[in-house]
Amino acid sequence: MKIFFRLTSLVKPYFWWMALAALIGFATTGSGIGLLMTSAYIIAKAALQPPIAALQLGIAGVRFFGFARGVLRYAERLISHNITFKILSKLRLWFYDAIEPLAPARLMHFKSGDLLQRIVDDIQSLENIYTRVLGPPLTAMLVAALMWFLLGIYSMQAALLILLFHLLAGIAVPFLSKQLSRGLSVGIMNHKTAQQILALDFFQGIGELQVYGKLPEHLDLMRSAENSKLLLQRQNALIEGMHESLTGILMNGAVIAILWSLIPAVSTGGINGISLAVITLAVIASFEPFLPLPAAIKHLEADTHAGERLFEILDAKPETFAPSTPISFPVNHDIKVEKLSFTYPGSHSKALDNISFSVRAGQHIALVGPSGAGKSTITSLFMRFWNSSEGQITLGSVNISLLDPEELRRNISLVSQRTYLFAETIRENLLLAKPDASDEELKKALSAAGLNHFTSKLDEWTGQHGMKLSGGERQRIAIARILLQNAPIVILDEATANLDGLTEKEVTDTLNTITAGKTLITITHRLKAMEGYNNILVLDKGMITETGLHHELMEKNGLYKRMWNLQHERASL
Repeated sequence: MKIFFRLTSLVKPYFWWMALAALIGFATTGSGIGLLMTSAYIIAKAALQPPIAALQLGIAGVRFFGFARGVLRYAERLISHNITFKILSKLRLWFYDAIEPLAPARLMHFKSGDLLQRIVDDIQSLENIYTRVLGPPLTAMLVAALMWFLLGIYSMQAALLILLFHLLAGIAVPFLSKQLSRGLSVGIMNHKTAQQILALDFFQGIGELQVYGKLPEHLDLMRSAENSKLLLQRQNALIEGMHESLTGILMNGAVIAILWSLIPAVSTGGINGISLAVITLAVIASFEPFLPLPAAIKHLEADTHAGERLFEILDAKPETFAPSTPISFPVNHDIKVEKLSFTYPGSHSKALDNISFSVRAGQHIALVGPSGAGKSTITSLFMRFWNSSEGQITLGSVNISLLDPEELRRNISLVSQRTYLFAETIRENLLLAKPDASDEELKKALSAAGLNHFTSKLDEWTGQHGMKLSGGERQRIAIARILLQNAPIVILDEATANLDGLTEKEVTDTLNTITAGKTLITITHRLKAMEGYNNILVLDKGMITETGLHHELMEKNGLYKRMWNLQHERASL
């Protein structure tokens, strides 16, 4: 229940609105009871052929309760859904605000499909906290109290009997439903998560599945997950039908018990037949708010499980955080790395081992080495996605851990191997770099990045992950972002690794042009145009093994020369 209480604390600001909606829901059910009671009164009284004046009270009651029931039902739905949407909006913003500082370090162990399931479906399921978990029990309790009071006017025995049957419908049936459906809601959610992961793997890796002949096997896994989910959903539907039937049986039992209790009083004159008919229909109507209670128990289980999955992520502490009194970004952009070491969580080998180097403002340097040498780890530490285990990185003699991470990232432009484009327009993807940029600025940046043909297509959709664009066009969009961001430091992390030779040269030339006068750190394992760098650092197994200019490294006959010869021998074949 700890998780449930944590979830309910999130909706505490809406307590009075929820209480109002519950009271209106109670009034709606009460109007339904009143409508049946006054209808029964008119029918039973009319059978005695009284004067029309004797029916006026009943007629007015039917009109009032009929009108009130519709109005109150509308008001209850309006308020409850408004609260639900506000709660859902609050939960999404709360989750995003909490998860953003965790990326990417604390999220690397989760599959993207699993994260999507938590962000979308798990949060969506929490909308049931009020409408299907908190609201119905409160309404049922108020109706039970009302019926106990009404029947207590005629007979305390009848009042106790209706209270007993209400307790059975409100406690025993939901408890039985919970026992029979234990684990079903969680199982359905887990199968949905598995389906989400399999579906994403299918859409993103359909080419690889076809190439290696694994497509039929993957489709079988998807069918198996769907069949398993459907099996649990059928069981869930059967249990739902069962608890509705049980509630109906209890309603009929309550009617019989009340009649058994009150019929003797009719013969003695303690109660008249008209009142008996009115009470009977009131008893029938009073069981309406008890129908959703078994479902509330199941939603409670599902919401608790969803809460556990969300808090599993949110309870993690961010790897990096802003200092309480951050130092403003320094004017001096000299970079110094001193005795930097880093080990990824769960790994026993160091990704970086005691490396040191410096970059003067405006210099262009290259970090080269084979895959797994630790090059991209340096990028992650520069961007403060991770904190170094040992050593430090300073900007203008200021340790970057003393800077606000957001301000640091605004002053560093990063182009990675895989440029991420959202399924939005070209305009929206560019505005990430400068939200207040005008159309003229966007067009100028596109032209400078070599995308003149896009200047008239700012509102063209890029496709999912930018799949409507070529690899070169996606990288040029990243270049346009650099121009818009206009940061003093630029990091290129394998920015041209997936491009063909001609496109790679064009993109590289454009990058060299726009980074003139800025600090540039190029991270690559492809040794091309190395002569233009002020310094080259060669990494191997997390350590800097060589440093110098291109011609100096070629004279050392070390790893750099071997990589150069190997790559250029292949290129000449």
